[in-house]
Amino acid sequence: MNQELKEELKSGISRRVDNLAADLIKVSHHIHAHPELAFAEHEAAKTLTQTMEAQGLAVQRGSYGLATAFESEFIGGDGVGPRVAILAEYDALPGIGHACGHNLIATAALGATLALHDVRRQLPGTVRLLGTPAEERGGGKELMAREGAFDEVDAATMIHPSGVNLTTMPCICVAEVTVTYHGVAAHASAMPHKGVNALDGLLLAYQAISNLRQHIRPSERIHGIVTDGGLAPNIVPAIASGDFYVRAANAEQLEQLKPRVQACFDAGAKASGARLEIHWSNVDYLDLNTNWPLAEHFQRNAESLGREFYPMERLGPGAAGSTDMGNVSHRVPSIHPMLAAAPRNVVIHNPEFAKWAGSEMGDRAALDGAKALAMTAVDYLLSTELQADASKAFDVSKGLSD
Repeated sequence: MNQELKEELKSGISRRVDNLAADLIKVSHHIHAHPELAFAEHEAAKTLTQTMEAQGLAVQRGSYGLATAFESEFIGGDGVGPRVAILAEYDALPGIGHACGHNLIATAALGATLALHDVRRQLPGTVRLLGTPAEERGGGKELMAREGAFDEVDAATMIHPSGVNLTTMPCICVAEVTVTYHGVAAHASAMPHKGVNALDGLLLAYQAISNLRQHIRPSERIHGIVTDGGLAPNIVPAIASGDFYVRAANAEQLEQLKPRVQACFDAGAKASGARLEIHWSNVDYLDLNTNWPLAEHFQRNAESLGREFYPMERLGPGAAGSTDMGNVSHRVPSIHPMLAAAPRNVVIHNPEFAKWAGSEMGDRAALDGAKALAMTAVDYLLSTELQADASKAFDVSKGLSD
């Protein structure tokens, strides 16, 4: 494909994002100022969809079974070609707001889509923007995938803010589990023998898990919190609850670890006499299957904007999180690069990062993310060679070819 056309389109995309910058930053700051938790991102979804409609895009709200999900799609050129999905996240964290910078993810996806819409007549194929709720917990992308959100998608892309620019996100699997121990309330001083202490059951399980941590792989993690520990010190707790995450490098190792954690919860119930109620989430987050041909194109496009990427091999051991984009990446060729929106010493899921997500540095990450995502979509839609390379890499990663 004509390299001159690609460069012309990329220049046009960059100008379009710059022209939209004030509107995009306004959207980002509004979402940042109104943090909403998983499945309740009503204001964020409204802000994004209304902005798209004001720019001439048709939007389907409540897509794929989720009230705060949305979809917007347009066909370029003669309609013949692959379909690229650009993903937006916009949920926040309890207590610390957008400390993962999802306002920037949503804004980058919005900007990329609007820029591609502006040059759509010169592009083959289709662009689909998906608003994906509940990344922080609940697995919104997996739930949408089960309803067909990615059935006809050939490549899926998004960015994530960080303290450094990375070609991909170090990522492991995670399973969510909620436990509740049911005991019997009694006066803790006058008649403790009449009670069954639910909190004992939970704390015994917590201690067992702490012991288990000594004997799991370095890539595995187990961590949790007590969400209900009783009503008053002089009442034997009749209810005690906790939320836990269980992480492993891949799905196979996660399935091996989960029964060992389950045994810790069972032991707490048996030792305390409390009845255990346990709920494993129906969505496990998978590891990230990065599509390297696409990721390398994204990196080159971001470097053309002045970004320098931190070498992946220099990341410390165990520096990994989890994302439901991993589930998407096992269905279609996908990328999940990270762009610096804060200084290197500021880590995500920290109140300090939330401040940077609303800063000028955060704004630049969103705008650069919009440009680089759109440029990478241009590379993919206009290059049958890249399409073939991405498809082959995906097949190899799934063990379907040599």
